Amino acid sequence: MIQRPIPITFQHRVAFTHGAFDVNNETLCDLVAYEGELGQASKVLVLVDSGVADSNPTLLQNIDRYFDHHNDTIRLVSPPMILRGGESCKNEWSLVEKIWQAIEFHKICRHSYVIAIGGGAFLDLAGFGAATAHRGIRLIRMPTTTLSQGDGGVGVKNGVNFFGKKNWVGTFSVPFAIVNDLEFLGSLPERACRDGIIEAIKVSLIRDRVFYEFLREHAEQLGRLETRPLETTIRRSAENHVDHIATSGDPFEYGSARPLDFGHWVAHKLEQLSQFAVSHGEAVAIGMAVDLLYSVNIGLLDRKTAEEILNLIETVGFALWSDHLDQEERGRPVVLAGLEEFREHLGGKLTITLVAEIGSKLEVHEMDESAILKALCELKARHQSQTTSSRLS
Repeated sequence: MIQRPIPITFQHRVAFTHGAFDVNNETLCDLVAYEGELGQASKVLVLVDSGVADSNPTLLQNIDRYFDHHNDTIRLVSPPMILRGGESCKNEWSLVEKIWQAIEFHKICRHSYVIAIGGGAFLDLAGFGAATAHRGIRLIRMPTTTLSQGDGGVGVKNGVNFFGKKNWVGTFSVPFAIVNDLEFLGSLPERACRDGIIEAIKVSLIRDRVFYEFLREHAEQLGRLETRPLETTIRRSAENHVDHIATSGDPFEYGSARPLDFGHWVAHKLEQLSQFAVSHGEAVAIGMAVDLLYSVNIGLLDRKTAEEILNLIETVGFALWSDHLDQEERGRPVVLAGLEEFREHLGGKLTITLVAEIGSKLEVHEMDESAILKALCELKARHQSQTTSSRLS
């Protein structure tokens, strides 16, 4: 056997800016020029989430103007290509083929760039297309939601759904750069704007107690989606996610643990059960609530701390229950199947991240079904009590 180590170093760049396509904003140009050949403009294919294009009516015009102004550094090969976004885009294989066709038609090579502008699901789709063409085109992600700017969009994963399972087909591929243009947050519907806050709470619970205290202190402002605390939250969330990817020793998830997926085994299944009517952020809020009360029930977490976290989640605007959790098969909640699906998705043994104290995580390899059921019952009773109180008031 011949065996040699192959050390590889990646640069994981995340830039924050306002108005990335303002002609006076040099962020994109500087990133491309850093790797470009002197005196030559780099070819760029721009992919835009249709929902983002609709919500930002001047975006396409601004992109054209920006590239015209900076054509000595970056050259737009065609008008921006608009593709459907949202979670359902990851169910349509033909969209991947359209990206490949555009890359082939415009002769985009590994020294060219794909810029993907959209929410997390759209970036998963576009990133998969770019990562699999020519074994990898340089990708610049421009996340447009709080969820993608603070979490998924700053990661190294791409994927589309297959066999009815989320992200079954995908790649690990470090993007050339991520550009978080905070101006996009102003065009988000309130529900979508709120989703990123829950991932910030999640990462604070498993990594950053100081950040958790900031979130508690500004919970009511975040519930109102006030700009300054929201932007600070997204920046700090992104920093925590990137730090984990860069320093955990397992950026491509060869092991069986995914600490950043705290609360996600319930969330992924709940999204499926609701046919994605429950948003990812809403599902994660509920998934975290289940795992927090589960931890109380097995004696891992004290109830006072769990209640404090649940109150924070509710204060920033999330419900802790969905009626889709009532779905049963042979007298057993269907959501429990999420455990096996989570294990299968990770490969190897089941590994679930739990929180024993704020700011640190604990990994377990089995779950007590009776304690899960008790947690579900507690959350449902809590929801029913709150619903009754609202009606009476």
